[in-house]
Amino acid sequence: MNSLAIFLGLLLFSFITTSLLIVPFINTLYRLRFQRAHQITRDAFGKLTPIFDMFHRHKVGVPVGGGLLVIMVVSFLFAILLPVIQFFGIPVRGVYENHQAEVNILFFTFLSFGILGLYDDIKKFFKFKKTGLFGLRLHHKLILQIILAVIISMMLHFNLGISFLNIPFIGTFELGLFYIPFAAFVIVAFANAVNITDGLDGLAGGLLMISLFGLWFLSASILDVPLTMFLALWIGSLISFLYFNVFPARMFMGDVGALAFGATLAVVGLLLGKVIALVVIGFIFVFEISTSLIQLLSKRFYGKKIFPAAPFHLYLQRYGWEEPKIVQRAWLVQIILTLFGVWLAVI
Repeated sequence: MNSLAIFLGLLLFSFITTSLLIVPFINTLYRLRFQRAHQITRDAFGKLTPIFDMFHRHKVGVPVGGGLLVIMVVSFLFAILLPVIQFFGIPVRGVYENHQAEVNILFFTFLSFGILGLYDDIKKFFKFKKTGLFGLRLHHKLILQIILAVIISMMLHFNLGISFLNIPFIGTFELGLFYIPFAAFVIVAFANAVNITDGLDGLAGGLLMISLFGLWFLSASILDVPLTMFLALWIGSLISFLYFNVFPARMFMGDVGALAFGATLAVVGLLLGKVIALVVIGFIFVFEISTSLIQLLSKRFYGKKIFPAAPFHLYLQRYGWEEPKIVQRAWLVQIILTLFGVWLAVI
């Protein structure tokens, strides 16, 4: 059987599986009261965010945690179907000699950052006290993210032998052990970037879906079977989730999805050896977190705001743009960025 047909079939199978489970999952979230609560929101430094609260108060009561279903479906199907596809005449081999290490890295990233995000969601919505074990603040969460990212980066470097950075039009640079902090920075940055971008109905999910299609094309072009299969399952499940996440959303991704998806998006780019292309493809995520970081640091050290509101999608809302208008135009920009990033990767 043609390998492309198999991968498309896996995408559709993942979509159908998620679609069958998603309504019962949403109902379960309602029963568990795992919903956005009516509360006064604060930023990373404890400052009130009245503009955010003004535009998002109508979303109180919407279930949060849709990313958990995607993680469970993709992980289960990937574990079950990876050996099965060998019966269809496709040997499970990749770019790296140790393809099992590649699979382990994908699993570890997807699940570890997902667990960290789920913990944050549970703490947030069940309102544990901010002391002791259930008292992780921003710097504590960041430390845990860095620890996970360093572990993943060491696996990339020592288990797969990745230690280079390819810059289009310039060349390839050997980083040696410096690859580990570099890769860890990329992973942490994208994990938080996707989390920051996940502020409007369908925004982060749609941008991620388009990005993954581009990376899926790159993975298939180099015949990396484990990675191509993982991306096919991820895209299929994400499309089903997005149906319930577009405006007006019936379910949100939650930190469980945003952190896991952002970190894994970065790892996919690192596995492909296309970090510059990843930055181009994920530029909206990078831009969103940059505006938020600039705003936070400005308020922290200068006592005033650079932007009327941040991140950038909140600024557009403050400027008068409707939520669907922001999301739809962001998707169109993302299509062009993805095409440009793929072009950079293949030249």
